[in-house]
Amino acid sequence: MTAKKTISLLISTTLLFTFFSCNKKSAATQEKEITLVMAEVNPPETLAGKTDLAFKEKVEELSGGKIKIDLQFSGILGDNSTVRKLITQPNSTIHIARQSTAGFVALGCKSYALLSIPFTFSSREHFWKFAQSKTAKKLLQEPRERGLNCIGLFYGEEGFRHLFSTKKINGVKDLEGLRMRVTNDVALQAIAKNLKMNQTQINFADLYGALTTGQVDVADQPLSNYLANHFYEVAKNIILDGHQLGIMETFITTEIWDSLSEKQQNILLESGRYASEYCRKISEEEENKILKQIEAAGVSVVRVNDIGPWQEAMSDFIKETSSGDMDLYKEILSYAY
Repeated sequence: MTAKKTISLLISTTLLFTFFSCNKKSAATQEKEITLVMAEVNPPETLAGKTDLAFKEKVEELSGGKIKIDLQFSGILGDNSTVRKLITQPNSTIHIARQSTAGFVALGCKSYALLSIPFTFSSREHFWKFAQSKTAKKLLQEPRERGLNCIGLFYGEEGFRHLFSTKKINGVKDLEGLRMRVTNDVALQAIAKNLKMNQTQINFADLYGALTTGQVDVADQPLSNYLANHFYEVAKNIILDGHQLGIMETFITTEIWDSLSEKQQNILLESGRYASEYCRKISEEEENKILKQIEAAGVSVVRVNDIGPWQEAMSDFIKETSSGDMDLYKEILSYAY
């Protein structure tokens, strides 16, 4: 090849590279800035709140500020039920929401009922092995498959849920006849029923007041929420029964998801993986700190040495609920090993 041809080829190659580079930069600069409204019922200092913040910060970092997350804490945009209703309907003013998977059972997400069965997850390690599995990724799509206007982005956990009360509780028998706060969560209602408590439906925002006035005696929350929402001020007795793991899922409306470019979708997914891993790393450490804090605040903390009586009380419900899809339930349980 002559020197003249070589120079000509080099110039052509350089021009072609420049053309594609410019086009790539042009496409990036043409991508419009968007703001996505995100709802959280808990304060920012909770495990849920910290996980939300990790997600928000990573999205804004990876997008170079092109995607902004308008994150609203402490139920400013409504309680969980209100937010859930909004994000599952068209034209939602809320685009992303951190929710409990249990809340979606009543909306037809049958697989989520299996995640809510008491004593399903034997440890945090068991849950996180599940959360990183193909099984879990498949379940993220269930809301859309059920005709709801949202899909799951990623999982998290708030720690195990425990019962707390205005009355002293040392074991199962002490719960009989007490008034327990429940929601539309079938599993929570079953816990109240099978532990022989009376059920009272109370919104989360009204729970502090209900405990203060004696409208309810017992409620359940992960330790992080118990502390952050100051329930220890009015219900100074907690028993660490760990009846459920507080499984979180962050949802996005399908209208917003489908309107995003592939690059934007990947940014949200990568940020979700980051936030999920962040949650996994800090959850147990946070819970141990909180235990020390609430004990120092004068809370009576009872540790359950024998979970047998609790499991026995719930055995019929566990069998009945898991029988709807026993293969999937066994698959979920298998991640314990």
